[in-house]
Amino acid sequence: MARSMTCTNDRKALAYPGFGLGLRPHHYRDFLEGPQAVEWLEIISENFMVPGGKPLAMLDAIRADYPIVMHGVSLSIGSAEPLDVDYLGQLKALADRVEPLWVSDHLCWTGINAHNSHDLLPLPYDAPTLDCVVDNISRVQDYLGRRILIENPSSYVTFRASDRSEWEFLAEMAERADCLLLLDINNVYVSARNHGFHPHDYLGGLPAARIQQFHLAGHSDMGDYVIDTHDADVCEAVWELFADACGLFGPVATMIERDDDIPPLTALLAELDRARGVAARMCEPHYG
Repeated sequence: MARSMTCTNDRKALAYPGFGLGLRPHHYRDFLEGPQAVEWLEIISENFMVPGGKPLAMLDAIRADYPIVMHGVSLSIGSAEPLDVDYLGQLKALADRVEPLWVSDHLCWTGINAHNSHDLLPLPYDAPTLDCVVDNISRVQDYLGRRILIENPSSYVTFRASDRSEWEFLAEMAERADCLLLLDINNVYVSARNHGFHPHDYLGGLPAARIQQFHLAGHSDMGDYVIDTHDADVCEAVWELFADACGLFGPVATMIERDDDIPPLTALLAELDRARGVAARMCEPHYG
């Protein structure tokens, strides 16, 4: 899995901000008490789409010192139902307040008949679904007045209707919708294990100039299958795949995601330092 790849000079329209962490309540105090070794923080958008209270107060205080990225879980970009205009209004209001570096969500659908399943549900990779997703992304971008990033999912099922690979779907989606990509390295590994494809085929099929951010996270390895759980350290195989992604795509904004069994901030900062080292080694010319 550690096959060498060549660095590319293709770059994104947005500036490269370095390395970040997901902002979680466990670490509010750390970020408020003094500077931490992160260049930016990613928030879960829905946690702050509220009229007031402690979450927004904490966010306002922390964002005074750290640039913010917004990452959502309820856009339902793959749904054939109309987009939720109330949700979009709240998302735009939060973006206007936070002034994020960028806004992202997932390639999935999340509910039906205005009922949110609170899960990231899979899509068939075929022409009708692609048309739907591209149209939805275009509508969202027009509404927000900005490009958005779409994250590749972790996958546990496939559809008979699919007539192309996930990476082919993502590549055409990004070009047609003129959006950017959030490449979750752990999700590539999880899906590759679950479905038996080679992760390097996935990386090699993506448009380098569209990749704006990497996610790194841990998972639960059940032997015959893998579940994306964000409750463990990044494993060695994912670190190897991250190194290959750095070699292929160059310097890309990178963060560690941790959503359960959350350790002290020092442990996550140590993982982030490892990410910095891997990136610098694999694409040294880009770092001066």
